Amino acid sequence: MVGSLLLRGMLVGIMAGLLAFAFARVFGEPQVDHAIAFEEQQAQAAGEAPEPELVRRSTQAGIGLLTGILVYGASIGGLFALVFSYVQGRVSGFGPRGTAALIALAGFVTIILVPQFKYPANPPAVGDPETIQARTQLFFVLLTVSLLAAVASIGLAKRLASQYGIWTSWIAAVAAYLVVIAIAEYALPPINEVPEQFSAAVLWNFRLASLGIQMVLWTAIGVLFGAVAERRMVDRRDSRPVKSVAAR
Repeated sequence: MVGSLLLRGMLVGIMAGLLAFAFARVFGEPQVDHAIAFEEQQAQAAGEAPEPELVRRSTQAGIGLLTGILVYGASIGGLFALVFSYVQGRVSGFGPRGTAALIALAGFVTIILVPQFKYPANPPAVGDPETIQARTQLFFVLLTVSLLAAVASIGLAKRLASQYGIWTSWIAAVAAYLVVIAIAEYALPPINEVPEQFSAAVLWNFRLASLGIQMVLWTAIGVLFGAVAERRMVDRRDSRPVKSVAAR
């Protein structure tokens, strides 16, 4: 059954990727164009020669963006299916749709929202190329802390559930997660490399679009996979042989 759900998860991820691509084309790519225009203006003002265009902008915003999002969506969908296979019936008493919705919400918060709250996505012309390695390392440090804290919080909730009840245990687990994240966000150094002349509106809209793409992707995966998993479980239950009264 895990293999079947894995395949369905990857297909769902591809469908979610198509929706995320449409969102990125409408809301994200115009902000990238504005940022590139600013970068070119800064280069001209400094008397620098324009850099050669290795890949055409139309290709980047078209087939390149589509390919990247579809591969990313299929990967997230596959991992989503594996997590669902483990969580369903073990961590929560919800049905397939409810479990898928919880996983999607938890994944978006721990993998996307928490790291980007400290180190948000930046458009072209923002960020020093010499610090990209350090920025990437800090981002993944925070991502790792977020994932480990989430796993530990789930374990804490399961241990406390028998003594304090489901609601109290989960409230305590969420509170513990937030405390760990607050400490990590405070301890890790901030990074602010936005040029003074860069448009605040473009930066804000780009970061909102970046989060929006992820929100569309995770929401679509949660909704679609919940429906697919529920249908799969119903079909599997209906296909089981029914023992006759005489055979009992």
